[in-house]
Amino acid sequence: MNSVYVLHHVRPEEDDYYEDVKMIGVFTDIAAAEAAKTALLSQPGFRDYPDGFHIDEYELNKIHWQEGFGDPS
Repeated sequence: MNSVYVLHHVRPEEDDYYEDVKMIGVFTDIAAAEAAKTALLSQPGFRDYPDGFHIDEYELNKIHWQEGFGDPS
């Protein structure tokens, strides 16, 4: 296995600066991540925001954020 698949759900809030982000799970293949998404689509909250699901592939043993944090000022 060289990669994992991370399933998130993002729901926008009324505040323009906030999103409700839920990390659902980490899966060994895309099919398992898609199956989890399908299972959750009928659940309260998730069914109201079906487009909020995101599946991202992450290569193992790799730094995925190589930049530092920006200066907030």
